Amino acid sequence: MVFLLISLVVLHLLSLAMLVIATLEKTWWVWTESEVSNLWHYCMYDNATEAWLCSAINKSDWLQSIQALMVFSVVFSSISFLVFLGQLFTMSRGSLFYITGLCQAFAGFADFAACLISTFHRKEIFDDSRVLNKGHFGYCFVLAWLCVPLLLVSGVLYIHLRKKQ
Repeated sequence: MVFLLISLVVLHLLSLAMLVIATLEKTWWVWTESEVSNLWHYCMYDNATEAWLCSAINKSDWLQSIQALMVFSVVFSSISFLVFLGQLFTMSRGSLFYITGLCQAFAGFADFAACLISTFHRKEIFDDSRVLNKGHFGYCFVLAWLCVPLLLVSGVLYIHLRKKQ
């Protein structure tokens, strides 16, 4: 039981860290090594100053929905962890972690929706002079997709986890 509990906490913290990185880092869409875009900014690397120059990305409705869903996902996963810690120390013996599991599953569904929107509506999101065929999804997009099964599996495991002692 202790091994399952520790494994679940590690899985939760790992998925939360991956989710935060996927939401905040700057490689959601990559045109070249020196030209990237994330959910918040378009960035170019300036060789003269050896720094990233970032500007606000054009706000489309699809992009705003992705931003909101990713933030909701981070918030609900964080709330889920805090509720789990509270339930772990206050819940009676034999009870299930329903609230924790539902919050974590909701975080997984929000992340899934954000990834789907980004996959199918990238032309509307990155609608500018650059050609999308010359770019590809970056590692933050991949991290977001990897978080989906981790969040959903941990949510289901929390729902089935029973407090023993």
